[in-house]
Amino acid sequence: MLPYRTTSPANAKIVHEGQACVVKDDNISERIYTIREGDHLVLKCLVKGHPLPQVRWTKTAGSASDKFQETSIYNETLIIEGIQRVQGGRYYCKADNGVGVAAIKSIRVDVQYLDKPVLTVHQTISDVRGSYYQEKTVFLRCTVNSNPPARFIWKRGTTPIEQSKDQGVDIYEPLYTQGETKVLKLKNLRLKDFANYTCQVSVRNVCEIPDSSVTFLLTIGTTPPALRLSVNESLVVDPGKDVTLSCEVTAGLPKPTVIWSRYLNPLPRNSLVRNGTLELRSVTSADSGFYNCTAANNVGNPAKRNVNLLVRSMGNLTFQITPDSNKDSENIQMGRDLKLSCHVDAQPQDKVNYMWYQNEVLIYNSDSLIVLHSDPDMAPGTSSLEIIDMKFRDQATYSCVANFPGSTVPELRVDVNITQNSVTPPILTVPEGGQVVSVREGGTTDLVCLVDGKPRPPVLWSRADKDLAMPTGEWAVETHDGRLHLTNVTRDLMGAYRCQTAPYNGLNIKPRQAQVQLNVQYAPVLDPVFQDVRSPNYQFVTLRCIIQKSNPPRIASVRWTRNGEPLTSLTPHPQENPQLKFKLDPSNNGTYKCHVSNGVGSSTCTFNISSRPYNAEFYFDTPNPICNLKGNNFSYNLQWTQSEPAATDRIIGYWVNVRNMNQMNLFSKQIDTKEPVKGSLMSYILTDLKIPLSYEIRLAPITTYSTGDYVSRTIKYTECEYLSLDHVCGFEDKHICGFSQDRGDNFDWTRQNHLTQNPKRSSNTGTEMDRSGTKEGCYMYIEASRPRVLGDTARLLSPLYNVTAARGPKGSGRLPYCISFFYHMKGKQIGTLDVWLRVKSIASVDTKVWSLIGNQGPDWNQANIIVNPSGPFQVVFQAIRGSGYEGDIAIDDVSVTKGKCKQENSVSNTVMGGRAAPNGATKVSALNHNTF
Repeated sequence: MLPYRTTSPANAKIVHEGQACVVKDDNISERIYTIREGDHLVLKCLVKGHPLPQVRWTKTAGSASDKFQETSIYNETLIIEGIQRVQGGRYYCKADNGVGVAAIKSIRVDVQYLDKPVLTVHQTISDVRGSYYQEKTVFLRCTVNSNPPARFIWKRGTTPIEQSKDQGVDIYEPLYTQGETKVLKLKNLRLKDFANYTCQVSVRNVCEIPDSSVTFLLTIGTTPPALRLSVNESLVVDPGKDVTLSCEVTAGLPKPTVIWSRYLNPLPRNSLVRNGTLELRSVTSADSGFYNCTAANNVGNPAKRNVNLLVRSMGNLTFQITPDSNKDSENIQMGRDLKLSCHVDAQPQDKVNYMWYQNEVLIYNSDSLIVLHSDPDMAPGTSSLEIIDMKFRDQATYSCVANFPGSTVPELRVDVNITQNSVTPPILTVPEGGQVVSVREGGTTDLVCLVDGKPRPPVLWSRADKDLAMPTGEWAVETHDGRLHLTNVTRDLMGAYRCQTAPYNGLNIKPRQAQVQLNVQYAPVLDPVFQDVRSPNYQFVTLRCIIQKSNPPRIASVRWTRNGEPLTSLTPHPQENPQLKFKLDPSNNGTYKCHVSNGVGSSTCTFNISSRPYNAEFYFDTPNPICNLKGNNFSYNLQWTQSEPAATDRIIGYWVNVRNMNQMNLFSKQIDTKEPVKGSLMSYILTDLKIPLSYEIRLAPITTYSTGDYVSRTIKYTECEYLSLDHVCGFEDKHICGFSQDRGDNFDWTRQNHLTQNPKRSSNTGTEMDRSGTKEGCYMYIEASRPRVLGDTARLLSPLYNVTAARGPKGSGRLPYCISFFYHMKGKQIGTLDVWLRVKSIASVDTKVWSLIGNQGPDWNQANIIVNPSGPFQVVFQAIRGSGYEGDIAIDDVSVTKGKCKQENSVSNTVMGGRAAPNGATKVSALNHNTF
């Protein structure tokens, strides 16, 4: 066991997978990921830190915005299938484990696309020199949406048009246009100008997006479209009728395309469009609206015609009785004026015809009876009958009839009996005991306001708080009997409700009002709902259940249980926050529940009480497996920390269970350990694991009285040409012998061979072949071309070498190791190649053990370094970019062997050259450190 204290803050790095066109860095060191629209975006956030950080992906709407979208993805890998242009922008990976400041990395996703261009033709005609002839100027406008900006090529026939060689054309980019636009201007049309014109757009094959083009034939007969409608621009029809709207094209070459649409809404489902005709079958009032007919042939402006279709309908018919308003009266009195009003909700409202009858006799205007077909004092579309200086003969039954003349829509009628005894002001009351209505949450109830009067008006319900809507979402609800029915009542509906008489279907006077209070009862709200409590045995534990709110507030009963069995020895105080105190021992671990009731409902606080230790937390930054030299076996350095080790009884060890992924259990073993300290890193080396199998490792802490829960993780052999002691790594496999890219550098090393080299690369730097001289052989190198700049660093990390014997034979000091590799450093702008030794201990210690600067000629050279590490170690190859692009650096055939280097003239931490350094090479720096 190797314990040492460790918690490390989160560290993150974004890597890309999938179908990126290119990944580059801009001048502010932000990565830019370019992808074609419709391809799959795959971004992975590589994280380090202990405990293992949680990863959250967020996105900004654009490159300049700092505001996150509301939606987030909690996953290390972000996948967007078939990415669209609106999904471009800056993506953030946030890694947080609660230690220090969260790590945030960003990458800008640039979605590339090229739409098909649109070509339109416009012309101007002006008289020149009187009326002898006309000059025509034609503009061909080509517009396209693309990213990156498109390049335009104009062709007449198949020949590109060059403005400098043709005085009759002008090519320019207009101002204030949407999208990218180029205009080809044909000045004073010539005979040769009547031809096929092609606008070709290109994004220069970025992301392998092909060019796109559009062609237009310009002739002497080219004309813009013109339309003629078969109906009036305003069309009123009865419901159930079939409607045919025709758009006839009267001009246009090329032949225009006719499209029907509907303003703000799609065309009805029962519609049919063919040959410029729109057919609507069995129309209803929902089919009313503006219908638009558009003809376009890309010449001039599209021709448009609109039809306002109105389907007749009549809805609710209401009436009002208004006593003499000049006398502020609320009753019908002889000798005073009286107004009867009638309104119907109709479409079209202005086409409604109202007729008034007195005792079934049609009323004509007279000195005492005046009919207003549109009353200016009432809502639009309201008709009124004014009775002047009411006499006894005016007491009668008055009827209002509303209809559409000549329509099949049925007429509506309302009768009002007007006498001194038949009309009385309304009285609104709340029944005794109904001022406060109590209901349990989720239940059903009625709020009641009784209304009396002749005629009896409807009752309108609303919330007393004007900012609150009714449960239906409306601001007011009409009831005919004064009862407001509420179902599935929730506590947010609690409060005061106002009832008032409606100003229609009764007297049009000051409304009567009353209020009813709705009281929603619900079970107590408790905290905590669930709590996991750990404690050492034989110590007192106090459980508290906090009553946050309750309606009614009085608590009727409190009941404690353990594992479902009642605790009868407790005598609770119902009006206080319940609590339970007891001494924990192995016999009374379990689930404790506090049941609190207020007579309406019961709620529960649940406590999981245990002396079992908390889970172990695996240390996921553990380096790669360690290969042994015993056949086909490998070992693994398992590392973890203990969560809250002091919360329970002393931890005396751990159970380790190992099984391969074929469900075969290999062994279970108890590991004895010192009592862990919070943040202390524990480790155990698993041996004799078989290559290339994967294993599930389960780990549980042990105390004197109990065992904690198992946590599990999977370890996988990397199935690579694994770099072990005495093994030479030629980087021939894609897993590069277990080497890994450092996450904190500027860019990465690249694996390459002769067959994968860029044929356009500079011949003045880099290597043609690997160290063995074969085209298929691979090596690792850094590419010094743009966007790399002076000082950029790339680091390549070896697997961890476990030093089992820190010292050599007696009296010989620490055990030496030999690091051997070949390097290639050709180019006049070569930077620096460093080798560092990273020793793993309480903290990682990096020490530079070798360094070389500048051009070393066209050959591969060998370096041998003797090191004396004090513990498990890694080898770090660091390349620093020089002053220009002729600075590629490569390494190959890396090995680490136990003992001193066997090559002749080997010295501690010095370079052994396979050949003499060329003249002019910068001196090698060999750093003499005997202990690391």
